[in-house]
Amino acid sequence: MCKNINANINTVGISPETNLSFDLAKAFFHSPEYVVFPGFCDVHVHFREPGFSYKETIKTGSMAAARGGYTAVCTMPNLKPVPDSKENLGVQLDAIRKDAVINVYPYASITKMEMGIDLVDMAELAEDAVAFSDDGRGVQSDEMMRRAMTEAKRLGKIIAAHCEINDLLRGGYIHDGEYAKAHGHRGICSESEYGQIARDLKLVEEIGCAYHVCHISTKESVELIRAAKKRGVNVTCETGPHYLILDDGDLREEGRFKMNPPLRSKEDREALVAGILDGTIDMIATDHAPHSDEEKARGLENSPFGIVGLETAFSLMYTHFVKTGILSLERLVELMAINPRKRFGIPMDDGFTVWKLDEKYKVDPKDFLSMGHATPFDGDELYARCVMTVCGDKIAYKAD
Repeated sequence: MCKNINANINTVGISPETNLSFDLAKAFFHSPEYVVFPGFCDVHVHFREPGFSYKETIKTGSMAAARGGYTAVCTMPNLKPVPDSKENLGVQLDAIRKDAVINVYPYASITKMEMGIDLVDMAELAEDAVAFSDDGRGVQSDEMMRRAMTEAKRLGKIIAAHCEINDLLRGGYIHDGEYAKAHGHRGICSESEYGQIARDLKLVEEIGCAYHVCHISTKESVELIRAAKKRGVNVTCETGPHYLILDDGDLREEGRFKMNPPLRSKEDREALVAGILDGTIDMIATDHAPHSDEEKARGLENSPFGIVGLETAFSLMYTHFVKTGILSLERLVELMAINPRKRFGIPMDDGFTVWKLDEKYKVDPKDFLSMGHATPFDGDELYARCVMTVCGDKIAYKAD
């Protein structure tokens, strides 16, 4: 039915490597105002199922992702049960097969129960896990991380690290900066992040495994990873739109501004932007981490860490970086679609997403498909609206 239609639509980031068919897009869209991208890929999301389905489910999380233009996501393992065995991972895989509207690739944990004490049977989990991570907790033991990296190298898998030194947290919950001092909050120092990255990079040089750093937020983290790449270390990293757009000068006394790692200083934010521009930072990941409205209504100190981001990520990056001339649209597609797939071995040809880039809208969490509504961008006016996302041969999202 579609093969005789010659729609005048733009495609960005589409190459023979992606091997996508756009007949379905051409059947619906006949104007240059529509732009077709390869489906986006987020390697760091929390869908909360199993164990915390009152916050999010595989179904609602994947629907939110599709609305944001994603056709592939990787789900983090801080669940109940933790995917630290084939049986426990199977619980999540069953839910994915039943309810996911896009491709969902689960992580397995590095240690049992993410407690940092006993290494999981990585060989047993390797076939079904996209990578290994104890996200939400840093692996504190040097020897444990060395063992994990050694086994990951043998299996050809990635270690994706949430880097955080527990002894340096000291009960903090926002950045240890000017806002914390002015408002009497306990701060999280930057060294708690970059100190563990420095340790891990030394281990990677020694062992030679594939290593990925989750949600970097400090200027020192950027510097360490930049220098390691120049030495040929097998490392990639991600950051989130919120760390590139906001800093601790934008904080308010609301739970929707609380995430881990926290919003850092202006200097940190500028270093992250520089890392995006020079290729030190490889990809954009949202760290989509929904909680109930009641949980996030407890303010900065008492609400849990985490904000949602799948439905606004591309619009935020497009509005703040492409429309302002900081990034090219092609570079943004690399960061959100191409690079994550290359690093994590996720197929390039799983679908596409169609956008109206000039359409302006106001962020309203009440309209989210996610069960989580906490976003620091509530009320912001953004450009770019997703019209349709196709995953495989099925429409995963279509705007009203």
